[in-house]
Amino acid sequence: MSSGLFETFNAVSTKQWKQKIQFDLNGADFNDTLIWNSNDDIAVKPFYNADDLENLALTSTASTSPWHIGQSIFVAHVEKSNVNALNAIKGGAESIHFIIPSEDAISIEDLLKNINTETVSIHFELQFLSVNFIKKLITLTGKNNITVAVDIIGNLAKSGNWFQSLNHDFSTFETSLQTSKSVTINTAVYQNAGANMVQQLAYALAHANEYLHALKPESLVGSQISFNVAIGSNYFFEIAKLRALRLLWETLAEEYNIHIDCHINATPTKRNKTLYDYNTNMLRTTTECMSAILGGANTVYNLPHDAIHRKTNEFSERIARNQLLILKHESHFNKVNTIADGSYYIESLTHQLAEKALDVFKDIERNGGFLNQLKSGTIQRKIKESADKEQLQFNNGEAILVGINKFCNPNDTMAQDLQLYPFVKTNRRKTLIAPIIEKRLAEQVEQVRLKKGR
Repeated sequence: MSSGLFETFNAVSTKQWKQKIQFDLNGADFNDTLIWNSNDDIAVKPFYNADDLENLALTSTASTSPWHIGQSIFVAHVEKSNVNALNAIKGGAESIHFIIPSEDAISIEDLLKNINTETVSIHFELQFLSVNFIKKLITLTGKNNITVAVDIIGNLAKSGNWFQSLNHDFSTFETSLQTSKSVTINTAVYQNAGANMVQQLAYALAHANEYLHALKPESLVGSQISFNVAIGSNYFFEIAKLRALRLLWETLAEEYNIHIDCHINATPTKRNKTLYDYNTNMLRTTTECMSAILGGANTVYNLPHDAIHRKTNEFSERIARNQLLILKHESHFNKVNTIADGSYYIESLTHQLAEKALDVFKDIERNGGFLNQLKSGTIQRKIKESADKEQLQFNNGEAILVGINKFCNPNDTMAQDLQLYPFVKTNRRKTLIAPIIEKRLAEQVEQVRLKKGR
């Protein structure tokens, strides 16, 4: 191609494009006809060009590590979990995420038997707080390719309670950090509960800020900062969301004079997954994993298409892992880290999401911080408002889930196929704050169909 090819054509300005489009609209209003507003209050234009990048510093994921294929395993039985991990590694998994519900009767040696931690990274997510267990775990495994995650604020947000108390949890967490050298911010709960993207980013930043504010700077030296993120189906917005998260983290870390890149663990959201016609979930998770990869996630954990109603099974896990293998080795999504760099549309979305999220974050800090707003119920109320708006869109057919509120198969039956309870579980108990409840959009429609025996 001649280097002077583009010099043959005159540059076309945004104004000229709009004039041409307005002429073709035959009198219809440009804004009413071609601009739509997202639930994040972002006006999406019909076209973007270089003018949209004027005065914007281009974001880049060039410094991120190549993404890894992850496998999540809930450890209910140590020996079985070890076998599942070995099978996953044999099937292409490069990172194993063990979820440990309790320290009782957990043998780390048996759990990691025959797993080469030199080539496979291991992430432990603890659903309890124990300095002794973390010390034992690190002593047995060493620190190479091992991270240990306990998110005390995430536990409060999701369960409504501290593990024990605010002072105890933070004191114990800081002590454990000396050994674990890992801080994890679980933001998936916000997305799965219905928060819009601006809220997800703002709450992720405010959530992280509580840790940075409470911890001694020296305790963070050499630590890994991880964000666990859920990815929805708004393809380009989700790419921009992860890029905006990196921008926001860099801004926050700079304020604390911390020079640590964040590690992003991404998984498809549960919010748009369906019980009926559940094979369509494979289509949803594929695009969501693509968004995660293009957005710069470090590790991607796919969600099996039948995860909401069936127990873990080898077939579904293999299909989920194969989706990532195809993206990595057949679609070559592992070859370039900066595919989205310079895209007029994505760069514009990235900065708009980051700026709006930063405004919300500043408002949270002006009003006492994230923990204070959780205690007052402000965060829960705002998430509910966003979730109710999205639910109404689904109920009215504006937000479409194929197989549920459009192109549904009335003969599809699920009543005899439930191995897991797929709806919000009610457990009456006393909590310090109102917990943030994860809920899928299709739950009410599905419950009506199940009552009819289908």
